[in-house]
Order: sequence, then C-alpha cells, then structure tokens
Amino acid sequence: MSDKPYIPLCEPYLGGREWEYVKDCLDTGWVSSVGAYVDRFESMLANYTGTSHAVACVNGTSAIHISLLIAGVQPGDEVLIPTLTFIAPVNAIRYVGACPVLMDVESTHWQLDVAKVAQFLDIHCEHRDGVVWNRQTGRRISAIIPVHILGHPVDMPALLKLAKQNGLRVIEDATESLGALCHDCPVGSMADLGCFSFNGNKLLTTGGGGMIVTNNEVYAKTAKHLTTQAKCSSTEFIHDQVGYNYRLTNVQAAMGCAQMEQIHHHLERKKEIANRYRVAFADHLKIQLFDNADWAVSCEWLFSLKFTDLPTHLDRTIIQKELHGRGIGTRPLWQPMHLSPAHADVGRFDCPVADDLYASVLSLPCSVGLTLSQQDYVIESLLSILPHR
Repeated sequence: MSDKPYIPLCEPYLGGREWEYVKDCLDTGWVSSVGAYVDRFESMLANYTGTSHAVACVNGTSAIHISLLIAGVQPGDEVLIPTLTFIAPVNAIRYVGACPVLMDVESTHWQLDVAKVAQFLDIHCEHRDGVVWNRQTGRRISAIIPVHILGHPVDMPALLKLAKQNGLRVIEDATESLGALCHDCPVGSMADLGCFSFNGNKLLTTGGGGMIVTNNEVYAKTAKHLTTQAKCSSTEFIHDQVGYNYRLTNVQAAMGCAQMEQIHHHLERKKEIANRYRVAFADHLKIQLFDNADWAVSCEWLFSLKFTDLPTHLDRTIIQKELHGRGIGTRPLWQPMHLSPAHADVGRFDCPVADDLYASVLSLPCSVGLTLSQQDYVIESLLSILPHR
C-alpha cells in the first residue's frame, strides 16, 4: 500500500451550513420524521427539478418501491429495466411481486438501449385489449424503469414515445443523475414519477435518504400516505391500507437543505474534474472515454472509462488492484443483473454490450473535494500502469 493518504472514490462534501441546520434540529428537538426541514427539502428539490411535488423517503430504494405501487404494477406483471444498474431497482420490482425483464444498454453513452426495447416489444410481445403481453411468458408488461447511470440521462423523449405507444408507465431512476439534463429537461421530471437517492456517495447526501418527484398531485398524495404508514387520521391510529415506515428524518432533511444550497458548486466541481480527466486521457490508445450525447448534460457523478485492446497480462481487475496498492480508490461497474445470482431466474433480452462494459470499465476518484494534486496522482498512476501502445 502506498504511503500517501488514501484517495477515496467519491466521498461526501460538507462545506455549507450542515452543522448549523443539524444543530438547529437538536436545539429545538425536531429530530424525527416531522419538521420544517422535511418540508423545505421537498420544496427545494421540486423547484430544482421543475416538478410540482416532491415526497421525501428514507432512501432511493424505498422511493422506487413506492413508485411501482403508485404506477399500478401488480404481482405477476413484468417491468422492463436495464441489466446494467445497481441492484436496488431490480430488487424493488421483486418487492411488489413483479418480474424484471432485463434490457441491454447502448455502447456509446452506456444507457438503456431504447432501440432494443422497441425491438423486444415488437418481436416478443403482442397487444390485446390495450395491454402489452409477453408472448413467451404470458405476463402483462406494465412499466419500464430507465436508470440514468453514472450521471448521464437515458434518451427520454424516445423512450416516452415508445412507452405511450405501448401503454407503459415510466418511472425514472434518477438516483445517480441529479443535475443532469435530457433535451434541456431535468432528469426525474419527464416520466410519471422520478426517484432520487441521497446516499453518502451521491452528488448531494443526507447520509441516506431519497425523494419521489412527480407532476401528478394524486400520485404525490398517495406517496406521502404510503410512506407514512397509510395513517388516515390526525388524532386516531387508523390505517386504511398496508403502508410503510419510509419517512425521512428532519435531521437528514436539514443536511439535504444545506446540500441543496451548494448544488451548483458541486456540479461545477464535478464538471471540472471530469474535463481534466478527459484532457489527460484523450489521446491514449488503451482508453475509451465515456461519451456525452449532444442532447444531454451529464452531472458527471462518477467519472468512468473503458479499457480497450489491453495485453493478455493486464485487465480491468488487475488495474484496479494496482491502483488500490497505490492508495487510490476505484470501482468497477455493477455486475449486470442477468449475471447476478440474486436474479438468475428473470427474463432478459440480448445483453452483450453490458457484458463488455462490465469487463472493461473502471470509475476513478471524483469527489467534489478532490484536490488537483490528488487528481494528478491518479492520472500519473494510471498512465504508468497502462502500456503506451
């Protein structure tokens, strides 16, 4: 291990009024799931994403779980989702008793391949009575979850058009992409419901935490109801359906408010870090850089690159170990869900691009607080490991 201080992959940056706001919660006793900071955090995120409503949740996974219920996904339904994703949204589909069907990503921007989704719906599905059915399984397909991975958006206009043609609800998993734009629209704002995460490694953090955003007032009221144990009386403990204890605490929301005040600074730092990496690696024959679409603005959440044409003695796993030995934190992409033992029994549709990316992509340190000297050390270390030709 290097004698230099360890450089983590992506750590929180708490450079605003977090201490002040959290102390206010402690001083006033408003520390639980009710308090002014929860309302304020919801309002700030709704305003930022250009949506009418926001409902705070305990984490991003709970936001997706509740959104699936609101979207009317039933046990036995199928939900289309990219295979290259963190496991949480795929798990959430199983929570509601539905069946994930895994789709490939495209090779340029590494996002859900909308053309392949269209191909799957055309070849393997049929319309009956206004409903799309999977011919092979006989199940209804009721929804699709585009996952905006690594900070870059899925091509939402193309996907929304396809969903409308097939009567599918759309839930945006924007947990990695707060601040990204798709055709000038904020991610999370374009579908029936959008979901965000505020885990420790996200652009903004509340330690944990998540949020549902929507322009549908009924959906918002239902989300608030379900995330607060479906309690329907202000004075009596009466619950009209099975609900969930998915509330965000006022202390966490206080952190969220302080973080939201810094979002433009965070985005600017992420952009600077990503651009500096791009300049450093632009001409290297063994590196393929993540490409941003001309219709997209990435929030540059995790800077990731792909290794190509490596010699037989060198691969992504060896490079990762070498960098770790030099005190540099990196991480691979997620194991594609069609390879996951946890979801070995689910449907999938032709996923070679995801397989290739999993084998060859690595994410580099890109914390908001990453210093120039730290980034120089990462760049120099990686270039020294890779062959020049």
